[in-house]
Amino acid sequence: MSPLFSRLLKFFGVREESNNSHHVNKILTPHKFTELEQIIGCPIRNKSHYIQALMHRSFLEELEDDDTSNERLEFLGDSVLSLVVAEYLFENFPKEDEGFMTKVRAKLVNRFALSDAAEEIGLANFILINQNLTNTFAKASKTVLSDAFEAIIGAIYLDHGLEITKKFINRVLIEPITKAEDYLVDENYKSQLLEYAQANKLEVPSYVVIKEEGPQHDRVFTIKVNIGEDYFGIGKGKNKKTAEQNAAKATLEKIAH
Repeated sequence: MSPLFSRLLKFFGVREESNNSHHVNKILTPHKFTELEQIIGCPIRNKSHYIQALMHRSFLEELEDDDTSNERLEFLGDSVLSLVVAEYLFENFPKEDEGFMTKVRAKLVNRFALSDAAEEIGLANFILINQNLTNTFAKASKTVLSDAFEAIIGAIYLDHGLEITKKFINRVLIEPITKAEDYLVDENYKSQLLEYAQANKLEVPSYVVIKEEGPQHDRVFTIKVNIGEDYFGIGKGKNKKTAEQNAAKATLEKIAH
């Protein structure tokens, strides 16, 4: 039994009245592990990998421990995911060029695709998160879910190796998106706007933050797009990248009209 798993067991027994005790109970019961096995499609051999994969950094405050959250496994899972998706595109689209594969890979591994996949398999029911964040979890869930999804990929990879991990990624992420042909929809609006500007010999679009609202853990950014001295569109988002994409989308819609 790993030190991390031992500490969680001790934490559950000693601090039964903790705000987070119900979260620990969810992940530590044999029934919950059985449910998780059904989701990932393979037996769990090393439970500590999966506990750590589902542990949001905020939960460590309750453990009063400086052990790592799911961020290291998220890093590993991100790399494994990128490899699996790249191999799939290389094998299944032999006539397409690098540009096509790069765009489709970005579509398959972005935060929205990963959070949708995580939500579809019910991963939110297993995430260990600080009670103080549960009220805002719905708003921040896409980031939390996508991070946990990548961390679970890292856990499966450590527990079973590449082939089993590849089957999981294909089943819950790649196949649903490619069957619906959602990968053909280009949602990189910043790239589209840049291509439009270059094709029409305009200046490169610039993105300016005009407002930041909300508490630190729940910020909303408002960004406007300028092309030269002209203002074109405004977009909002939980982070600057999302706000920029929304602003570029608004600009393209304005141009189209």
